[in-house]
Amino acid sequence: MGNEDIYAASAKELGHLLARSNSTLIYGGGNIGLMGLLADSVLLHGGKVIGVIPDFLLRREVAHHGLTQLEVVDSMHERKRRMAELADAFIALPGGWGTLDELAEILTWKQLGLIDSPIGLLNINGYFDHLVAQMKVMTRDGFLAGTNLASLEISNSPISLLTQLGVYSVQAS
Repeated sequence: MGNEDIYAASAKELGHLLARSNSTLIYGGGNIGLMGLLADSVLLHGGKVIGVIPDFLLRREVAHHGLTQLEVVDSMHERKRRMAELADAFIALPGGWGTLDELAEILTWKQLGLIDSPIGLLNINGYFDHLVAQMKVMTRDGFLAGTNLASLEISNSPISLLTQLGVYSVQAS
């Protein structure tokens, strides 16, 4: 959940906005952390949530069993592939290694032209500031094309990020 209440509050706000915009949340299917809160918020506000979870995590009892739909897959790789197939846009919330892994993979897929969907960072409390600074160094030093960095939407506000990604509009409110 993080050490600051703003992380949980922002995840809940994002869930409410996703439900109001009639967007279906596609995520890893867990019932813990910010993503579990996000899923609960979407469901609380009448939205749909599809979880994709590998069998080994299901057996550890971390699956969210109140979802609209829960797909069980064989591996983490298959989970990421399936979520990418289902999603129209991608958002990274503050998190740990799994967040960095999934963010790096989806950014790479976009760079390689495997997906064309928008990608956003919800930079709550400046959480991703250092990562974005590193991406700017990568661009400056010639390891990342500026167009790739420019395609990443970044905001500290759920409503602003969803608007930038084309997921939310004033009409949805």
